[in-house]
Amino acid sequence: MRATSRSVDLNLGGIRAGDRRALSRFLTLVENNRDAVADELAALRPSSDDHQIIGVTGPPGSGKSTLIAALTKLYRQRGRTVAIVAVDPSSPFTGGALLGDRIRLKALAGDKGVFIRSMASRGSLGGLAWRSQDVARVLAAAGFDYVIVETVGAGQTEVDIAGLSPTTLVVQAPGAGDDVQANKAGLLEIADILVVNKSDLPGAERAQNALKAMLDLGHPTKAKAQDKPIWVPPVVLTSATEESGINDLAECIASHFSYLQKQGLLVAFQERQWRVEFMHRLRETLQERLFDTITAEEFAGIITRMVQERIDPQRAVDQLLQNIEFRRQK
Repeated sequence: MRATSRSVDLNLGGIRAGDRRALSRFLTLVENNRDAVADELAALRPSSDDHQIIGVTGPPGSGKSTLIAALTKLYRQRGRTVAIVAVDPSSPFTGGALLGDRIRLKALAGDKGVFIRSMASRGSLGGLAWRSQDVARVLAAAGFDYVIVETVGAGQTEVDIAGLSPTTLVVQAPGAGDDVQANKAGLLEIADILVVNKSDLPGAERAQNALKAMLDLGHPTKAKAQDKPIWVPPVVLTSATEESGINDLAECIASHFSYLQKQGLLVAFQERQWRVEFMHRLRETLQERLFDTITAEEFAGIITRMVQERIDPQRAVDQLLQNIEFRRQK
């Protein structure tokens, strides 16, 4: 039975007004029991389109968390508020997370204009947690000017962030032993801005030139066929520890947001985002309802027949659906 708003005693007004305790409590419910707050989640929409959601991904050791801290510090100096969602790897047994990213962001603790939320990936692939989209949406509705989402940091498979954030930063570091790291598994394709962090180390300019060369060779050009301006990802040199290049990065982020607005691509992104989320939730709900129609014994029998090679997986699915349809018609 789904819990109601009365049973969880939510304070949506407090969330919109910036009540941190109400916000933290609501986010916990979103992560652990979304059905309990589905109606309230639907009601929480950003009051304007001025907020920006920024995704940050890249391999371990590239300095993503330190870069986010430096970027957040700059935004705070400009009087803007920032929410950070740090997705951490979690234990496949307990679901617990190390929360290492939050530890590296501790310099921002105590700033009332900054909200940091750690999320365990809980085995979810693609670098994000299951409820990252919902959490980002709540934080935008809570009035934060910027919502920055940092992926786990596996480095080569974290392309899901492109479906959550209109602006995606792919962060690299020089001397990682692989100059084409960003081109693996679609990371180059999802980058709106490429960042060579730790630019104080040797090889930074070489890494920057290598990324620019990759863009020249392999960047998608579909928009050119439609006579629309195309955004070519800039390659920005930064040193988060020395806080150099951060202004340049912030300007690139602002320029990309302006580009999306002027070309009408922000609306198109939101439409695509809702379509993907709808299909995901539809599959999830249909699967749950399907399993509600079969008993444990039936399921065990299907597995046994497959193990004994009496039936292949696709035929097992077909027969199961036929049996369910037959029971419906009776």
